[in-house]
Amino acid sequence: MRVLLVGAGGVGTAVTRIAARRPFFDAMVVADYDRARAESAVAALGERGTRFRAERVDAGDEAAVAALLERHSCDVLLNATDPRFVMPLFRAARTAGAGYVDMAMSLSRPHPERPYQECGVKLGDEQFAHAEEWERAGALALVGMGVEPGLSDVFARHAADELFDTIEEIGVRDGANLTVDGHDFAPSFSIWTTIEECLNPPVVYEDGRGWFTTEPFSEPEVFDFPDGIGPVECVNVEHEEVLLVPRWVPARRVTFKYGLGREFIETLRTLHLLGLDRTDPVTVPGAAGPVAVSPRDVVAACLPDPATLGERMHGKTCAGTWVRGLKDGAPREVYLYHVVDNQWSMKEYGCQAVVWQTAVNPVVALELLATGAWSGAGVLGPEAFPARPYLDLLTEYGSPWGLREQ
Repeated sequence: MRVLLVGAGGVGTAVTRIAARRPFFDAMVVADYDRARAESAVAALGERGTRFRAERVDAGDEAAVAALLERHSCDVLLNATDPRFVMPLFRAARTAGAGYVDMAMSLSRPHPERPYQECGVKLGDEQFAHAEEWERAGALALVGMGVEPGLSDVFARHAADELFDTIEEIGVRDGANLTVDGHDFAPSFSIWTTIEECLNPPVVYEDGRGWFTTEPFSEPEVFDFPDGIGPVECVNVEHEEVLLVPRWVPARRVTFKYGLGREFIETLRTLHLLGLDRTDPVTVPGAAGPVAVSPRDVVAACLPDPATLGERMHGKTCAGTWVRGLKDGAPREVYLYHVVDNQWSMKEYGCQAVVWQTAVNPVVALELLATGAWSGAGVLGPEAFPARPYLDLLTEYGSPWGLREQ
């Protein structure tokens, strides 16, 4: 397998460090708009980096990405950029005849009249519109294959295959007890993506009703996370799992709730109130005259790069899927989860916990595709594949998952 990795930020760099320890691929081209960043990611691998090379590419330039795929004879494109670039990279892979894997899906657009009751354009709609084209070509676009979405979806499939006869509810629950020395507000993941997830109308799925939306931060609940993280208040957030799971896993209700904390929620609400969550450019004075800038990009530029926070970060992050239903006629409730301790990920890989946890999952998926343990054609989510080979390989990577009876 020959891989084009687009994006050499925190997650992309973590991908290289994880993949460098595995033998399943022949070459990985690491491409970024900032060539120096791609070169730095490769150089950091030292003698493990012989199968890697750095390139420069603009993720929004479909023709350039397709040409890069063809020049290096890449079999698959792994997208480690933010969701703005999903569609150009998705289309470039199809143009070049390569497979495609991402960790977030094409962006949503709220319903113009009833944003908190009805869905407009849903996450992934643009990609699923091309499903038949990919299927006819015998090519695979594996979408939403990070940790959430990704591993959380694998957990949902595992629950359906091995743990339950019927499922009442699937609820992805994400929480952490991470702190960062010297920063009152320092998100552990891309603030651009976090704003997109948290301020868009959350989507809920119910059998018989389909997908619908609610107010941001709705239905608060306290969820007790394992491995010493403890109780965290979680709220509804827009996320891909709610759009993916019902396509392959029968469940009467599907939700996603994120443990944000009161202070984080209020900060996001303030950004929204001030219009600083907007992506459309506004004109501001500059030294050489008026300049058009995106308010959200300004917010991101003012905050520390999450990839640089690992040395000052403490605690654990937990991604998991809570499932309630029936097994052998009796009620059952479980939480399948994956915890990463920042101290471990920094010592072992030099990557902070959140970006490492996100990055390990597409690497596992690529290995399953390379070995043929996973195969398919079309636009497919993680739920479309058997879960057991994935979970076994994740454990082999030195990062086991857990199951707690509730």
